[in-house]
Amino acid sequence: MTQEIRNIAIIAHVDHGKTTFVDAFLKQSGAFRENQQVATCALDSGDLERERGITIFAKCTSVEWNGIRINIVDTPGHADFGGEVERILSMVDGVIVLVDAAEGPLPQTKFVVSKALKLGLKPIVVINKIDRSDARPTEVHNEIFDLFANLGATDEQLDFPTLFASGREGWAVNDLADERKDITPLFKKIIEHVPAPKADENGPFKMLVTTLEADPFVGRILTGRIVSGKIRTNQTIKALSRDGAPIETARASKILAFRGLKRQPIEEGVAGDIVSIAGFSEATVADTLCDLSVEEPLHALPIDPPTLAMTFSINTSPLAGTEGDKVTSRMIWDRLQKEAEGNIALKVSRTDTTDAFEVAGRGELQLGILIETMRREGYELSVSRPRVVFREDENGNKLEPMEEVIVDVDDAYTGVVVEKLSARKADLMEMVPSGGGKTRLVFVAPSRGLIGYFSEFLTDTCGTGVLNRLFHSYAPYKGHISGRRNGVLISTESGKSVAYALWKIQERGPLFIPAGVSVYAGMIIGANAKPGDIEVNPIKGKQLTNMRAAGKDEAVTLVPPVQMPLEAALAYIEDDELVEVTPKNIRLRKKLLDSNDRRKAERKKDA
Repeated sequence: MTQEIRNIAIIAHVDHGKTTFVDAFLKQSGAFRENQQVATCALDSGDLERERGITIFAKCTSVEWNGIRINIVDTPGHADFGGEVERILSMVDGVIVLVDAAEGPLPQTKFVVSKALKLGLKPIVVINKIDRSDARPTEVHNEIFDLFANLGATDEQLDFPTLFASGREGWAVNDLADERKDITPLFKKIIEHVPAPKADENGPFKMLVTTLEADPFVGRILTGRIVSGKIRTNQTIKALSRDGAPIETARASKILAFRGLKRQPIEEGVAGDIVSIAGFSEATVADTLCDLSVEEPLHALPIDPPTLAMTFSINTSPLAGTEGDKVTSRMIWDRLQKEAEGNIALKVSRTDTTDAFEVAGRGELQLGILIETMRREGYELSVSRPRVVFREDENGNKLEPMEEVIVDVDDAYTGVVVEKLSARKADLMEMVPSGGGKTRLVFVAPSRGLIGYFSEFLTDTCGTGVLNRLFHSYAPYKGHISGRRNGVLISTESGKSVAYALWKIQERGPLFIPAGVSVYAGMIIGANAKPGDIEVNPIKGKQLTNMRAAGKDEAVTLVPPVQMPLEAALAYIEDDELVEVTPKNIRLRKKLLDSNDRRKAERKKDA
């Protein structure tokens, strides 16, 4: 039976076309009917995944080609979701490394490929987007070979097959001169090059859990590859932790397998196949599900620790409860608990107060996605500035997370990028010309120094720079990093903002709000052009009298306000400020809304 299965993962950098390529697999294997209406990027099922054009959660699908079942896993490309990638690779036997024909291998390719090579997986390289006008397939092929060699690939891994393709147009060829009609050459290469899963059909049942999701009807669904034996519906099995301690014994109430885009119930799961099992209430990722006779757990990769934390608390502004219907601390806690159950890269814990909770994760993007999801579900929150999770070494010295930052930038902007990152305690490791008037810079920088840098980077490089980052290591604390230099404009009154008042206030700095919106005392309505905060009155109207001036009244002309999306707002605030998140608005505010309380806190801090 195992000879009829192939398990592969598609790995690549963000936006190199993984999910679009899976669409071609599904269409050309007959997973869809001829007349079936299917959305593009069919595996990106979440609204946020479709809007942002990124894959957030690893997803499995399965196609059948010439009687052989190919289980395909589409993995996230962002380093924030790297925990998903590492675990997924442990349940496949081969990888398709998808690389953009113009951009070449980028940092996330390096991160995921290094994990795959260490596991001994043999890669198939697909150079995608050959139809781009700036495609350079030969140079990219050489860059991939150099990357594999630098990552310590074996001779066998370096002898990788290469195909040229266009996922959007649905074709792949072994040679650029071949006829471009479908992806049959890739199907053939998978069958030839990817080994059938090594599995013991006659041994006791064993499966390592690699992903987990919570279903409101059947409870926890644990997905993984069966390493040995078989599993039938209603069979009693147990779960062992990574160190071999028994967790629970349960009945496999449902066994599900991927067939096309749907997960369908099956009666029996066999060795080598990727299946999902329902029935457990406590077992989680990295645990072993096994027959009652098994005592030794399967080897599992440790789960990477969180590097960034935020405080989620109830909304305490005067506008609380006017835009969302889920506002209590109990509702927020229950939602965070539900998220932590399905997403093991998140850690949720209570704080000293009953209305605030600490949420730790792998990066700003991951936490930002969670906040955006919650606000769309009707939650109101106050969120603190992101802060890094420190550690201590055996001597009690403070350690902080460091990241490798790879920047591709026009030669004219290298100076400003080096200057800005050096001020954020980054060390320049490499500086090489990458052709076409561009330079590649490689830094190792503290994670806390990169919080809020991306928007500044885009401004400094006029939107032409590309910045990629991934976790490097924990290293000794690098000392103080200066934060935002300028102050903010704080409202002293509550009501509706007035154009006449904002017209006068905008002389002091850019505004974050237009006229006619609700404001309250303590809300941040703009940025001060100088250091220090200024209190202003945005609801003050023009004084009307029965005296007429000889000249005409000045026309009120407002500069359009600065748009503050969620990620930009989280990066902008300081430690004494919060982001108020509701289903309709994202506002900035001071933690202490009363100006007298703020002055007392400032005096206390100085003392």
